[in-house]
Order: sequence, then C-alpha cells, then structure tokens
Amino acid sequence: MSRSQIRAAAAGLAVLLCASISAPAARADEAEFALPPMIVSATQIATPPEQIGSSVTVITADDIERNQWRTLPDALRAVPGVQVEQNGGPGSAAAVFIWGANANHTKVIVDGIDVSDPSTPNGAFDFSQLLLADVARIEILRGPQSGLYGSDAIGGVILIETKHGQGPTSLTGSLEGGSFGTFNQNAGVSGSADRFHYSFNVEHFRATDTPVTPLDLLPPGQPRNDDLYDNVTVSTRLGADFSDQFGVDLVARYTHSNLLFTGPDDLDFTVPAPEQSSQTDDQLYTRGEARWTLLGGAFENRFGLAYTDDQTRQVDGAALPELDESGVSSDIGHRIKGDWQGKYTVAPEETLLFGAEAEADQIVASPITAQNGDQAGLIEWQGKIFDRLYGAASLRYDHDDAFGSAVTWHVAPTYTIDAIGTQLKASAGNCFKAPTLNQLYVSYPLFDFFANPALKPETSLGYDVGFEQPVANNRFRFGATYFHNDIRNLIDYNDTFTMLVNIGHATTEGAETFASFAVTPQLDLRADYTYTIARDDQTGQELLRRPRNKASLTATWRPLEKLTLAASVIYVGTRLDINYAGTADIEARPYTLVNLDASYKLTDTVSLFARGENLLDQHYQEVTGFLRPGLGIFAGMRVAFDTGASP
Repeated sequence: MSRSQIRAAAAGLAVLLCASISAPAARADEAEFALPPMIVSATQIATPPEQIGSSVTVITADDIERNQWRTLPDALRAVPGVQVEQNGGPGSAAAVFIWGANANHTKVIVDGIDVSDPSTPNGAFDFSQLLLADVARIEILRGPQSGLYGSDAIGGVILIETKHGQGPTSLTGSLEGGSFGTFNQNAGVSGSADRFHYSFNVEHFRATDTPVTPLDLLPPGQPRNDDLYDNVTVSTRLGADFSDQFGVDLVARYTHSNLLFTGPDDLDFTVPAPEQSSQTDDQLYTRGEARWTLLGGAFENRFGLAYTDDQTRQVDGAALPELDESGVSSDIGHRIKGDWQGKYTVAPEETLLFGAEAEADQIVASPITAQNGDQAGLIEWQGKIFDRLYGAASLRYDHDDAFGSAVTWHVAPTYTIDAIGTQLKASAGNCFKAPTLNQLYVSYPLFDFFANPALKPETSLGYDVGFEQPVANNRFRFGATYFHNDIRNLIDYNDTFTMLVNIGHATTEGAETFASFAVTPQLDLRADYTYTIARDDQTGQELLRRPRNKASLTATWRPLEKLTLAASVIYVGTRLDINYAGTADIEARPYTLVNLDASYKLTDTVSLFARGENLLDQHYQEVTGFLRPGLGIFAGMRVAFDTGASP
C-alpha cells in the first residue's frame, strides 16, 4: 500500500461520524443494536449504555477470542482515542496515551486492584506483562475521571475484569505456535456449586526470536541479537455467598516474566550494545472483599483489602566493571489499600454511591526506602432527571501525606431524542496526578540529580461532548465526540536538568468518529477515526508519540456456522519522537497494519484457529529505534467442555 493510498484511506475514514461507546455492529435480523448490556467503569455502578454520558469502549472475552489477542497492548491498539507505544516485541515496555494525555495519566484497575507500580519513576503502568486468557472484560473509559478514581486518571481509566466460574465444572485449554519462536499454552478450570464459585487459570507466553534492533543502528560487523520473552501467569477468583445478604470474594494474580533485550552501549549510548541485557519481573496482585446487603437489598456494601508487590530486576549485559561493578538494578514497590463502597438505591432509577479509601505506597531499596499515603472519601449521585435525561455527578476529597489535599468532581449527562433515537452525551471534570515516590525522594548525587519533596500534583480540567445516531432499524450507527483537556503543573526537569519541578502546561483536544454497519446477519463492519492535537503550551511543540491521525477498519464475517473470520486494518500517522541517540522532535514514519484471524469449530469441544499479523510485513517502529514484529503466522487448537458435574 503506497503512502498516497494510506492517506486516502485515512481521509475517507475522517468523514465517518462516530460514537464514544464502542460496540459490535448489530446483525441485520436483530431488532436492537448490540450494545454492551452494562457499563461499570463510568459510574462504578452497572448501568445501561444509553444512560452513560462518558466515552467508553468495551472489549469482551468473545472479542479477545475472535481476534486472538494474547497481551493487553494487542487488545488496545484498535481502540479509538488510544495510542499504544511499545519498545519492540512482546514483553518490552508498553505505554498507552488516551486522548493525548501522558502515559502516566491512565489508571489501570484489575478486579478492583490498582495495579500501578509504586517503584516506577513516573508512575506509568507497563501494559506489556498482562496476558488475556483469563480476562472476561476490558472497559476503556476516556476523559478526566479523578472525581471517582482519584490520582492518575487525567486521561482515563482502564478497568479489567477476569473470568469467574458459574454452572457445572468447565475445563478449557489451548496450544499455539508460530513465528518468532512463539509457543503459548493456557489451561483453566471454573464452575460453581451451591453458593460457591471458583476459577483457576495458568497461562504461558513465549517468543524466543523477535527482531527488535534496526539493522541500520548496528555498528559495522556487529550482529543483531533477537529478543526473548517468557511469561507465566497464574490467577484465581473465588467467592462464596453465605447467605442472601453476606458473601466474600478473593482474587489473586501472579506473573513471573523474563525478557532478554538489547540496550544501549555503555561506551556509546547512540548505538546498541553487543551483549544482551535481561529483565525479570515478579508481580503479585491480590484482593479480598466482603459483601453485605442491608435494608432489604436497598443498601449494598463492599469492604475490600488489596495488596500489590512489584519487583523488577535488570542486569546490564554490557556493563563495564570500571563503570558499574555489578550492572544490576532492582526496583521493589508495595501497595496496601483498604476501601469501602456503599450503594444505596433511593428509587428504581436513582442511586447514591458512597466510598472511602486509605492506601500506603512503599518503595524498598529502589535505591532508597520511602513511603507515602493517601486517604479519600467520595459521593456520587446517578439517576433519571426526567424522561430520557439521565445523569451522574461525583465529588471526591483526597488527602495525600506528601502534598496535602485535592478536591475533584465529575458530571456526565446524557439525553435521548425519542423521535429519532439520537443520544446526546457529555462529561466534564477536573483531575490530579500525584508525584511519585521516585520524584519526591530518590536522588542520584553521582549524576548531579536531586529529588524534590516540594512537588505538587499535576492538575487538569477537561470535557467532552458527542452524539450517537442509529439508522435503518439500528443496522447502521454513527456519531462523533469532541474532547478537550487543559493540563497544568506538569512535572518536568528544570533548566539545568538537576531536579524535577512543576513547570509544564499542555493542551490536548480532538475528535473521535465512528460508524458501524451490519451488512448481513453474517457480516459486520466498523470504522473508527481519531484526530488528536496534543501540544506543549510553553514551546508550541506537539507532545511526543501522539499521532494526529489514527484510523481503523474492522470486519467480522461468519460465512459458515462453524467458521469465523476477523480482519482489521490500523493506520497510525506521523508523530514526533526521540531517537536512539537522544535527538528530540524527529518525525516518526506512519504505518499501516493488516491482520487476519480465522477460527473453525471442529467439534462441540475442539476448535482450530490461525492468524496472520502485519500481513503487509511493514517494517515499522512505535518507538523510534525499536522495531515492531514483521509478518507473523500463528496457529493452534483450543478445547473447552463442561464435565456436567459440580464438585
């Protein structure tokens, strides 16, 4: 595909109008548009999408299986308003930018657990380690959300829910192999009996030969070392209802991964090192919860206690003894968080939500030990204002032990014009991003860099407005959303690069457009286009790694009852970046990805599947200096059956 063809395709998508809520297109023989049944992330209360004013995309377990996504970055690449940037292949650091906000402005929650790592320098979540075989649902909530979620939610929130057992004991498993030395397996058992439900899963992802270093960066005669990534994840979700009013739940997830990669040469940082470095990650996320219903079911209470433990160890394979005796660095971060949430049903379509949280973050020998805490309380009203007009409003108070207090709010109304079915929607709110423990307390005197305990939180004020329009008995659907966010007090280096200070000011704005069409009962089409402007208001420059233009086309075709085909085309336009040598504001080239997935149900319990990724064999880089994988072919087998018995 030529560059002119790519531009023409993007221009064609630009004229499509789209809605904020991402949903599969309806089949032609269905009377209603196939919207997600409920959305949780926007209000923390399961709510029909027609009553939600915020912009939300929902990815289901069926979407994950049909598109054969294996890691969280894979699932997020086609989401409107979201840009994924990964330093190479599987396992390499991956960041997400929502609506042009910074990578550390996205809050990620897995089964009620804030999974950000307290030991990372800027607090950004690394999306690369999360595998998807046990994931039931992903919600991507866009726009400022501190009014409900506190710190880190300037760009939005990603809410992930894993699978829980129900019904007779079910056994699942899959085996997959393919390009780049890929060999993946997963197995699970789940079910329920009486008042007890359970789910146990184990996943293994392995890719041994992923070329990441561009050949033109290598010094003459130096061979390229391909990346190796190995990830084992074990997870469980258990629950028991002791009565109709009281129950308990427990979730736990442990990941151990190893990555062999090529870093910069210690003598010349502008070229890759001849030896590979290694990174080992150990992540433990766990949460226990008690559920207690009062007042005849009108007042639902949840009491939770969560603990996270993140440990990262890097060994620099190119470290020189005279520069670094060991070449080893370690980061350890812990978080313990207690929370209470009470949902009181005032009327059939009116709810009050109350919440209280207390958390303590700690870093250990990273390279020092430090800690900080936050306590918060919130209240939210959600309900029907009058016929076809719904709304939600929240107010939250946080007290941070380091910088003091922050008050945030969020409102999100939506109205449906009954005569034509148009849904009008909007949301607005303010946000804050607390400085990290590294930014507050970790100094490096040897390099003349010092922490700044006086840092204040980054803040923002943002809003979005849009609409969604069904046509032809919901076979065709389109809409648009405009977003705007002013971000102040950004933490950045001072003029001498010896300390971090609050000096930044940025503006992000743009529009999402979307259209879906149920061509036949077997063929669904969808197109998305996002235009984003993200600029540094002090320099006037565009912010790094945020493309102005992003477009995608997706199709699902069921030509036979047992055969399903899924195809996607993703276009990402030019954007500013920083290269391997540290030169800033270079223009990163656009790229187009074409993917094709196929699955065939051989029997009631056995399915065969295959997929082709990057079918155009594009040699592209999401992060300049690190190649993403080229053409890849993968195939495997999946089994799933019920035993018909309960334990």
